[in-house]
Amino acid sequence: MAKRGKKYLNARAKVDPFKKYTFEEAVRLAIECAYARFDETLDIAVKLGVDPRHADQMVRGTVVLPNGLGKEVRVLVFAKGEKVKEALEAGADYAGAEEYIEKIQKEGWLEFDKAVATPDMMGAVGKIGKILGPRGLMPNAKLGTVTFDVAKVVKEIKAGKLDFRVEKTGIVHAPMGKVSFGPEKLLENIAAFMETLIRLKPATSKGTYIRGIAISTTMGPGIKVDPLSLRAMVA
Repeated sequence: MAKRGKKYLNARAKVDPFKKYTFEEAVRLAIECAYARFDETLDIAVKLGVDPRHADQMVRGTVVLPNGLGKEVRVLVFAKGEKVKEALEAGADYAGAEEYIEKIQKEGWLEFDKAVATPDMMGAVGKIGKILGPRGLMPNAKLGTVTFDVAKVVKEIKAGKLDFRVEKTGIVHAPMGKVSFGPEKLLENIAAFMETLIRLKPATSKGTYIRGIAISTTMGPGIKVDPLSLRAMVA
């Protein structure tokens, strides 16, 4: 087991491992426990009462966080003609067709964080699916990144659109913003995320849906959250 540094141990000492905090208490404590020299990200982990091995219990979705994620997202749009101009005017960092597919194929170029494609480009983009897919960069109609309305999607991504999905263990991990946002903005982002997550509950999920919640900063200790405090968050 790796030896923990003094700063981490001091932060962990502030957290009661047996207590489940309210969201407000947990966020404020997480900010207090942040000690890194960089602006740490606040992350949330939610244990769901689903079995992701069954397709009808797969939880996957998107949400536009009201205060964004606090980082610049580089967007590539696969498109032709007027849609290239539309994408660039909306804020896309790169937009084009075969030239970018070839650049990715031959040069291994991946200097972007999100990819969007118009439906007519998906046949060509499919050629690099084995490169983009494992990295979570493949445009996906279910996530709204395969569309002719490229301007709207680019603006949403730039504003803080978050894609998330449940892992094999039944846990959803997601960033909620930077510590520098302060508690109010972080709580607003968490509320938007949790509302979306609850709305996506599969009809086949039986029993308790939200089984556990924890938040932490990039370098800080995990802080358990009382699921019952959700009522105040999403009321």
